[in-house]
Amino acid sequence: MKKLIISAVAVLAVITACEKVTPGFLSSQMRYKDTVVYCKRGFALTQSERVNADESTPPITFKLLNLREKATGKPAPPEFFTDYDVVVFKEGMAFNPETDTTLAKLNEKRETKKMKPMIFNEVSGQFVFNKASTNLPLGDFAFDPEVSNIAGKKTFTNFSQISVVDPTTEDIFQINATAAAVFSDATGASVGIRNPVLKITKQSGDGARLILKIADKNGKPFNPKTGEIIRRGDRPVFENYARFNPVIFTDTAMICDFVVAPFPLSAYIDNTGYNWGGLMYYRIPSQFVTVDGYPQGGYSLNPRWDFKVKLEGTYLLEIICSDAVHK
Repeated sequence: MKKLIISAVAVLAVITACEKVTPGFLSSQMRYKDTVVYCKRGFALTQSERVNADESTPPITFKLLNLREKATGKPAPPEFFTDYDVVVFKEGMAFNPETDTTLAKLNEKRETKKMKPMIFNEVSGQFVFNKASTNLPLGDFAFDPEVSNIAGKKTFTNFSQISVVDPTTEDIFQINATAAAVFSDATGASVGIRNPVLKITKQSGDGARLILKIADKNGKPFNPKTGEIIRRGDRPVFENYARFNPVIFTDTAMICDFVVAPFPLSAYIDNTGYNWGGLMYYRIPSQFVTVDGYPQGGYSLNPRWDFKVKLEGTYLLEIICSDAVHK
């Protein structure tokens, strides 16, 4: 009996040794962290998460088999696969606030390239979108990737979806700081009041222009051309961040063609080496303003703020002084 058992084990061992073992592992449970890949049109770089390969054996290759409208099943429109002119920094070059002080110097580092709005990374499964994505139509698009490694190939139908959307105001505009104070012309003392309200409105996707208005609580703008808005000593103002074009002054606004986002491109560092970040300081003299809770005359208004615009386009930025009335 013992001999029979030993013989059976020996036979099983021989059979097992002859079976072909499939090398590696290719999971059927791959996924993105989020169920939707968002493309926010116009940004210089937007990319999805890498595909979670669920411990599949590397190296793994991803291939995009097709892309289609989710609602109709029709092939994705040609804009996804069309080359567009995109201005980019030359390879190995980047913006330097110390040396790139003129538009000519900036342009020495930039070039125009033909680029498709979307690139599919076959190593990570990531989607990468660039500035040319402003040409993509809004909507939801499904796709099927083929995934392969040493263990074989698998096709994932309706793996996820790409949603092409316009950036929100929160995506485009970042407020870092706001403050306001009443300044006594007689004593030089300042007392804090309610913060200004910053309101940005996108007027178009063209150009790279910021129209800045400082207004009272009723929306009436102060006039930067007639001394209704002045700088505060040696503190930075809007012009300190206008690197490539001079600020244009109108009866109601200060206008900067900032060329490239984000704006401001970098922090303002004065000639003493002090870093002001992106702060801008102004004073509205007492002859042009009344501040709630203070008698008329002798009290100026000191607003300040720090913001960033992250995408090219034409914008109206209104600084609403919450406790002030234009005289």
